[in-house]
Amino acid sequence: MIGRRDFITLLGGATAAWPLVARAQESMPLVGFLYLGNSFGISLGSSLVNLTAFRQGLAEAGFVEGKNVRFEFHGSAINGDLAALAVELVKKRPAVIVATGSPPAILAARAATSTVPIVFATALDPLKYGFVTSLNRPLGNMTGVSLLGYELVGKRLELLFELAPQAKKVAYLSGPPAAPIFEDLRSRTVAAGQALGREILVLPIRSKLDLESAFTTLVEQGAGAITVGTFTLLANFSDHIIGLAARHKVPTIYPARFYSAAGGLMSYSVDFEDAIRQLGAQFVGRILKGAKPSDLPVQQPTKFELVINLKTAKALGLTIPETLLATADEVIQ
Repeated sequence: MIGRRDFITLLGGATAAWPLVARAQESMPLVGFLYLGNSFGISLGSSLVNLTAFRQGLAEAGFVEGKNVRFEFHGSAINGDLAALAVELVKKRPAVIVATGSPPAILAARAATSTVPIVFATALDPLKYGFVTSLNRPLGNMTGVSLLGYELVGKRLELLFELAPQAKKVAYLSGPPAAPIFEDLRSRTVAAGQALGREILVLPIRSKLDLESAFTTLVEQGAGAITVGTFTLLANFSDHIIGLAARHKVPTIYPARFYSAAGGLMSYSVDFEDAIRQLGAQFVGRILKGAKPSDLPVQQPTKFELVINLKTAKALGLTIPETLLATADEVIQ
């Protein structure tokens, strides 16, 4: 058994070592995360999966959290908090800022610094919103991954109509009109519906309370199917949306895999996990090694995934066409 004097000596040695450990950690480059949502990357799906994918990508570049790099997370579910959080983060002199979860996070990071490298993952058009001046040679301190939020709108509707061909009117659950991507996604969704000979019923959602009335409206107006928009706000309400779609028995397509994994009928999206892995390996890892954001072209995903939940389809009384099952990347039983 260890004696009292030996224990005190051991305890004193451990106490003295703590400042050394703390200083060693502080000397590691800091990767700061700035995001809108209740957890990192909530708009991209499961925060745990995406953070795991980010760590995997960073490890491919030779960086491991706690070993030669450290993380710090600054996030809020309120848009107005992001500006102050970004300023606070910049004061800690991060080697790079990862801004994701919603456009306001990227805008807040850009407003807080013109020198600290900023790596983004966004559903916005990076050129239209001025994040970069060129996809191939982004000037300034920003680069990242464009998640093709606009480009997949039409494909989702095509898949939805293959599953529910009788639907002549489709409800589009949108984020609020104040959202930066509201008008772009609204116009693209309406245009894609018209091209396919369908009417689009736009239902903006500002809060969770709006969802009940939105579903009442779409049922009363005879919408035979639903497409859910790519908005952080709606991702935060995913369980409620999935529950309402099941209660009203309306076929619904979602913009991310995590919806289908949680019981949503069908989703079509970029492979977010692969995109976030690239964020770690091709951007943050290379910047930590000395690369400049202007030397790293903005990337667009090349992997996409169609996920179908057969259990939900059965509950809705739907038979999934063999053509859809054959092209699905994942079928949840």
